[in-house]
Amino acid sequence: MQVGGGLSDQVRAAIAGNVRHARRTRGMSIRDLADRAGCSKALMSQLERGLANPTIEVLSGIAEALGMSFADITRAPLYEPQVMRRADADMTARTLLSSDDRRRFDVYESLLPPEHIHESAPHGRGSEEFAYVLSGAVTLEIATWTVRLRSGEAVRFSAEAEHSYRTAARPSRLLTLVSMPTE
Repeated sequence: MQVGGGLSDQVRAAIAGNVRHARRTRGMSIRDLADRAGCSKALMSQLERGLANPTIEVLSGIAEALGMSFADITRAPLYEPQVMRRADADMTARTLLSSDDRRRFDVYESLLPPEHIHESAPHGRGSEEFAYVLSGAVTLEIATWTVRLRSGEAVRFSAEAEHSYRTAARPSRLLTLVSMPTE
């Protein structure tokens, strides 16, 4: 679904994706969820397509039917990695990745040997990971995504699932920042 630039479009898209993902994960049909949430199947279908403007009461009913919080329904998670490729032009400074949330974070510098797989457990609900390849190359594997990064490239992704960094025949240096909600 294409999302417009407005805040209301972004919120509708987040709600649509969160509800659809949660419903499918639980093996529920649209009709099942609508019945449990006390709303119509048509409204639920429109909501999952980002077309509805549901009330707080409707969203609360959906959250309860899914066993989620209101915040879980409305947050905008990262569903796919955001990759920042190396710029061809010379520069003195550039913003690689940023987040405007108030969060706790941990920063790591890792030297990964050749032919090595560094596996990482999930970092918790709402966590994000930012990685920057200082030297060498790594392949990030997370869920259904595989992203190859070379020196000077960066990625931002949801760190709610297991993920790993794999090196090839040469060692790599990697800088990672794990960002977690403070709540």
